[in-house]
Amino acid sequence: MRREYASIAAMAALLVGSQAVAIALSPLFQGSGYQAFPNPSDVTNTVVYVILILVFTAVILGLVRYRRQNLAKYVIMASIFITLAFILLLPLYYGLYYATGENPDPNFQNILANVATLLSFGFAALLVYVLVKFPEWYVVDTVGFVTAAGVTAILGISFGAIPAILLLVALAFYDAWAVYRTKHMITLADELTSQRLPILLVIPKKAGYSFREQKSLKAQIASGEEREAMFIGLGDLIIPGIMSVSAFTFLTAPGRSFLGLEPNAFVAAGTVLGSLVGFFFLMRFVLKGNPQAGLPLLNGGALLGFVLTNLLAYGYLNLA
Repeated sequence: MRREYASIAAMAALLVGSQAVAIALSPLFQGSGYQAFPNPSDVTNTVVYVILILVFTAVILGLVRYRRQNLAKYVIMASIFITLAFILLLPLYYGLYYATGENPDPNFQNILANVATLLSFGFAALLVYVLVKFPEWYVVDTVGFVTAAGVTAILGISFGAIPAILLLVALAFYDAWAVYRTKHMITLADELTSQRLPILLVIPKKAGYSFREQKSLKAQIASGEEREAMFIGLGDLIIPGIMSVSAFTFLTAPGRSFLGLEPNAFVAAGTVLGSLVGFFFLMRFVLKGNPQAGLPLLNGGALLGFVLTNLLAYGYLNLA
């Protein structure tokens, strides 16, 4: 049991850490126009994004069903490569900018932008190469964490409070349906895990665990065999984090400060804490050994934390 507690603590740290990094990155991304949608307050953004998720999932499942696993792997690897390059570009640019003395010359800044672009694509290519050649759990987790933090920041600045709430509710219902009803999410996770792809973060329960030797998740579940690692999907980190980044970005009305935090930062922190509470409730079911839909509890906790701290900070439910 102690092994599970250590793994749960590590998983909780990844959940909170990815959201904290996303919140820190969000002003940088917003200032550079990284929003996925031009109007974050438009509720149709939620519909578009849910449709994109359904289409992408259907494509990958179709490739798996018709024994085109390698093609599915290439599609996901290409997506990871592009996402990593996009995420790394701005931090690398500003790192170079400050390291070289904040030169205001536009020509110099153009050179820095080109160098940062080359470095971002180079680092992304290196990470994907290492992931392909040496897909050990710590490599998968590193790539997964960076991807989760960056995507959370981009999506969080793309959804205002109301669209973000609708997104969390919709995806919580979809996750429950996909895990408990159709079970296609279990099939997808099992297949992509066998490909050693960073769609799950892997937390070993004991020293010496190798993700490269990980057996089929579905086979282990069916046999009742004790698993040597715990897993959490990237979506379980990203989706509740959208709400915390959205709160930090868009709740700009005057309100009360708490614990030295501005109102928007306080609500964002409360949303992170709420998702953490939901995570610990989720782990009570996970420890029973069966696959669980993470988003109903994670999103529910995030939304509850958002509402409670929002009311404390503003005296009313601020959704502006």
